[in-house]
Amino acid sequence: MNKNKTIQDPELVIETPRVEPFYKVDIVVIGAGQAGLSAAYYLKREGLKAGKGFVVLDDEVGPGGAWQHRWDSLTLSNVNGINDLPGMAFADAVNKRDVALQANVAVPQYYGAYEKAYELPIIRPIKVQEVTERNGRFLVRTNGVQFSARGIINATGTWKTPNIPMYPGSDLFRGKQLHTVDYQQAEEFIGKHVLVVGAGISAVQLLGELSELTQTSWVSRREPDFRNHEFTEELGREAVELVDQRVRAGLPTESVVAVTGLPITPSIERMFEKGALNWRPMFDHITERGVGWKDGTTLDVDVIFWNTGFRHSLEHLKGLNIINEHGGIKMSGRLATQVVQEPRLHLIGYGPSASTVGANRAGRAAARELIDYLSLKR
Repeated sequence: MNKNKTIQDPELVIETPRVEPFYKVDIVVIGAGQAGLSAAYYLKREGLKAGKGFVVLDDEVGPGGAWQHRWDSLTLSNVNGINDLPGMAFADAVNKRDVALQANVAVPQYYGAYEKAYELPIIRPIKVQEVTERNGRFLVRTNGVQFSARGIINATGTWKTPNIPMYPGSDLFRGKQLHTVDYQQAEEFIGKHVLVVGAGISAVQLLGELSELTQTSWVSRREPDFRNHEFTEELGREAVELVDQRVRAGLPTESVVAVTGLPITPSIERMFEKGALNWRPMFDHITERGVGWKDGTTLDVDVIFWNTGFRHSLEHLKGLNIINEHGGIKMSGRLATQVVQEPRLHLIGYGPSASTVGANRAGRAAARELIDYLSLKR
């Protein structure tokens, strides 16, 4: 036998397990939209060091959050308000008098200036795929660098998880189906009959825009609740309070419009006058050429435009088992951002902090409460 030859028995070969290196930080913020930037601002203001104390992980290629994906016709003249981030006003970075400027250009410009001014530790593009818990720390697995954190502030919003309800026959329809996230401009639907589905603010706004250029019809599960009043801060607070009560009880969230209704604005008055708001109850099924109702009525359309809202983007947190049997998450804390089942985890952009008005306050509350809970040095 050749003494220099090595004989290996396959059954005796032991594979060394691959060790994943994790970059250790105190807090990981997931998402760099308004809520995530607000949280990052307050974490830094409270004394946490950028990079070691906390990082912000964002799956976009540039600043702007969901705003960079809004439709082109949404400009500074018709956008429903752009809230200032803490420490820097929108007007400090963007000329608000340029009313023709697209929101999907202006807001990314603002957020980019903000990130640079405060030197926020944002890593992008990087997608968080899974968050698990092990030995008292969170393991944040991504498509890039892996992280180990003591606490997490989740600010992923809803834009990436559109809600399109399933109806019988949806796979038979020969026309086009799209969701709010896919919309860019009304001109692409000229000459088409568009069925707008939904009774929220976006549905009504886009219905009005489309009705200027093409034939439209309108349906929704809930009858639109038009109210002859202005949307005031007091009314907004009442709506937020009702949502707050639901999440503290561990119940699923509801839309603000379900509480406040749709204020009749001058633009909505014009839509009434021209007959663009002729509403019909929700259809029962979809056909090859359109939709149908239980009574046998049918409607032929070229496009079904789903403005049916969004689901919270929380799939990456599935392994933490925070969703209860009701389909909700029980929340606590001053502004209901802390998960009761896992107090080292804060959700902003969920429940009462889902509004643009509440995101800044929620970012501050989450940052301070998490720092205190973890006993981090300020």
